Formats: sequence, C-alpha cells, structure tokens
Amino acid sequence: MGSSPPQMLRYNGPLTFASPILKVLRMSKSGVNKVVLAYSGGLDTSIILKWLQDVYDCEVVTFTADIGQGEEVEPASAKAEAMGIKEIYIDDLREEFARDFVFPMFRANPLYEGEYLLGTSIARPLIAKRLIDIANETGADAIAHGATGKGNDQVRFELGAYALKPDVKVIAPWREWDLLSREKLMAYAEQHGIAIDYAKQGKKSPYSMDANLLHISYEGGILEDPWAEPEDDMWRWSVSPEQAPDTPTYVELTFERGDIVAVDGTAMSPAQVMAHLNEVGGANGIGRDDIVENRFVGMKSRGCYEKPAGTIMLKGHRAMESLTLDREAGHLKDELMPRYASLIYNGFWFSPEREALQALIDKTQETVNGVVRLKLYKGNVIVAGRKSDTHSLFDESIATFEDDAGAYDQKDAEGFIKLNALRLKVGARRNKR
Repeated sequence: MGSSPPQMLRYNGPLTFASPILKVLRMSKSGVNKVVLAYSGGLDTSIILKWLQDVYDCEVVTFTADIGQGEEVEPASAKAEAMGIKEIYIDDLREEFARDFVFPMFRANPLYEGEYLLGTSIARPLIAKRLIDIANETGADAIAHGATGKGNDQVRFELGAYALKPDVKVIAPWREWDLLSREKLMAYAEQHGIAIDYAKQGKKSPYSMDANLLHISYEGGILEDPWAEPEDDMWRWSVSPEQAPDTPTYVELTFERGDIVAVDGTAMSPAQVMAHLNEVGGANGIGRDDIVENRFVGMKSRGCYEKPAGTIMLKGHRAMESLTLDREAGHLKDELMPRYASLIYNGFWFSPEREALQALIDKTQETVNGVVRLKLYKGNVIVAGRKSDTHSLFDESIATFEDDAGAYDQKDAEGFIKLNALRLKVGARRNKR
C-alpha cells in the first residue's frame, strides 16, 4: 500500500498578523511564533522589544511585574502599546513575592557568603514563574529577558524557566546581539524610532540598580573600584547612620511558625510587614551593606545593598529561634543554611534539593512562635526582649544563678565532662609515647 500524498496547507482567510499562514511563515524563518518578554518599559527592554520583532519576526507579549520596586509600572503598558503590542501584562506580585518566596526563605536565616541577603536572587524565580504562566496562557513558545551574559540573572531566569517548562525556548538578546555599549543602544533606538527621554538619560544614575520589597542593589560606576567608598547620595531608602535620630525606635515583631504576622500588635500581610519595616528601618539608618561577592558565572563582583526590612527580619527571627528552637535543630539549620543560600543565589529555587531543604526548615518552624522586641538605633538592630507563652524552651528555674531548689544537680556535670574528655585524654597519652 502506497503512502498518502502530502497535504497542501491552504488558508482562505484574510492575511492578518494572526493569520495561520503567516504564523507558519514566521515559524519557518525564526522558529519562534510568539515570545513573552520581561519588560520594564525602560530604554533597554524597549530596544529588546523592537529587536525581537525585527530579528525573530515574531509576536511579542510584554510582562511587567510590580514586586515593590517603588516605581510606577503602569507607563510600561502605554509604551508597549505604542510599539504595537497587543497582549500586555501588568501584574502586582508584591504579596506573592513576600508570602511565597521571601518569607519561606527567611525561615532559613539566609546569607550568601555570610553577608548577602539574596534580594535580587529571590525575585528571579517568581518572574520566571510568571513568564512561563503567561507563555502557557498566550500560547507562546519562547520567553525573553534583558539579563546580560556576565551576570547571575540570566542563570536564575533560565533555570527557573526550564524547571517549569522544559521545552521552552529562551531568548537572551545580550548573548546574541552586538549592541554592547550605551552608544550602540542609543543609535539603535534612534534608527528604529524608539522614544528616548534625553533629559532623563542626562540625569541617569551612574549605577545599575535593581529594587524590590526586600532590597535595592547598586553596581557599576565608582563601585567597580572595590577601594572606592560609595557616595552618600547613592542611597535611596535609608538615611546614613550619622544622620539617624538620636532617640531609638522600638518595634515588636509577632511570629507564627517562623513568619512575622504582626508589627507592634497590628496584624499585617507579608508585603505590608516588609513595606513598613523598610520605612521604619530606613529612617534609622538600618540595612546598608557593601559586599564583594562571588558570582555563579565565575567572576567577583562588588555591590552595595539597602535592605532595612530584611536586616530587621533576620535579627528578629534569630532572636525568636534562640528562645523556641531546639539546640540541635537550630545547629542543623545553621549548617544547612550556606547550602540553601547558595541554591537560591545560583538559581535553583525550583530544584528538588531546595524543596527538600525547605520541607526540613519548615518543620523546624512549628515552634517558632512569640514576640521579639527590637531597638533600632543609628544603623544598629539590637534585641531588647523576646517571649513565647507557648513554646519557650528557656526554663528560669534551671538557668538561674540563684538557688534552683534542686532543679539542676551540679554534680552531674563532673561525669559529663569526664566522658567528653575521655578521647582527649587517650589521645594525649598516645602523643606522649
């Protein structure tokens, strides 16, 4: 029996942008029919938008996220519409970011290389997740981002995307085009009629900045010299410790299962907690850091960070755990924390090992309930008190320096010490032989 003859593709409808025949023609040229672009509305991503239309000859969907960067995101919609975009997503993700990403991470007391609070790192999996959600909703076969080929963000976006949609195509223009200078970008924008706010460009910060509810980061400019001290007018969220009030500010954080649920007795959502602590902490000079870190791609990078809320949250959480968490459970968490922080820094939020660690961490938080009182003063976060009516492991009758009425028999310590000294004594005798 012979094979059936090949079927000829026919389409009798109008040749609009969405016509099936034109979709097939576009697919044959670039392999991409529709792409979802992480779009800020700024010059760089506007150039990327046009570049995708020209080079990939594809339909572009824009996605702009509000994760607490403190800037208007709605203008991005008008800019995308002016460039012919039909499907435009503007999403307020502040609560999801705080609730499902920042708060779970903070249960681990995360610090990458002992200093960095992972402010940029933890935002990337959420953006990757939403890019894939929108790709699925719109039938897009690709996503695109504006991360450069030198940084960590390209890794974070793409690992997250592949974990959620293994066959998705990822377009990273900075790894493909030759527009590798500000002058070339500006020339491309002028050539293609992309609006440039020259007044704004003239006032452009010399730093590369990224902000969300957890932090604002600064790189580039004079910060590329690790010896150069940051200029005081660089900082956006905090006063300098020298200019902070002479009177301390007290805050009380209420914890339930390791998460802050109220500040000064007022119930708040996760995003509200972070916004409030950023304001209070910034007013007291809290949360400035200057770090040289090891990027996943191999180079060292110097960055400055403002994270008032994160600094307060970390101090408060550790204080709450000190009262309510079993010693060995706490020590195990501390041993695992650098591994957990590295997974997030390197982009493995959706990995099975991070999820397994998260399950262990969350189990330890069942007893982390109570209230911590903190004093904020000129850049310092000082623990002023902690209490837990239900889960405190602090037994005053045992810990007291006064008469404990037999609660603790000090004679027991002798045998404890001798047993722990046994291997040391045996080793010392051997070494003398």
